[in-house]
Amino acid sequence: MPNPSAAMLVIGDEILSGRTRDTNTHFLAGELTKQGIDLKEVRVVSDEAPVIVAAVQALSALYDHVFTSGGIGPTHDDITADCIAQAFEAHIDVRDDARAILAAHYANSGQELNTARLRMARIPDGAALIDNPVSSAPGFTLGNVHVMAGVPTVFQAMVASVLPGLTGGAPLLSQSLRVMRGEGDIAAFLSDLAARHSDLSIGCYPFQHNGAYGANVVIRGHNGAGVDAAMRELAQEVGL
Repeated sequence: MPNPSAAMLVIGDEILSGRTRDTNTHFLAGELTKQGIDLKEVRVVSDEAPVIVAAVQALSALYDHVFTSGGIGPTHDDITADCIAQAFEAHIDVRDDARAILAAHYANSGQELNTARLRMARIPDGAALIDNPVSSAPGFTLGNVHVMAGVPTVFQAMVASVLPGLTGGAPLLSQSLRVMRGEGDIAAFLSDLAARHSDLSIGCYPFQHNGAYGANVVIRGHNGAGVDAAMRELAQEVGL
């Protein structure tokens, strides 16, 4: 059986403008790899409701899981929750369980649960809350879409809350070798190696260092023995 598949949807004008660097995708990719869930696609979209809705619907239909980041805060431009509700044709409003979480958090911190903060308790009908041990405001899962905050520390905590409940497959194993030869010198061998090990993914990533050309060859797969065997063949070919 193939591993479950996943997509990442990054939401926010600040990402597309270059003002904020997206680190959530990098983190999620590593965690999904360990869980045995294959990340197949990443999209970055602007804070425009029709664009978000269309992306959620498309990705939800294509993959087993969709993870979103961004747009579930207290300000007017945080529209992700509404867009997820629209994508699933679900009613959305302040929900008692989410309100109680926020009320306890702000009471403990001596702050007011005002109208803006209460927006973070708006949850679509039928959604399950995602725990947020960092700042309390919950994310949620609706269908196969896991909706999480954009702040990296909060996003990471929410991922840690979600992943234990997901069924994964075989973790993806990876080995790499730095080869001080140009791509053109090893391309034929790598093609043959890939043909002999069709269950593996073999990537070649060139670099130039002090005028010399080289490549990092990365071999990935779910079968550790197969990865080891292919790496031994590569090392023998390049004289290592």
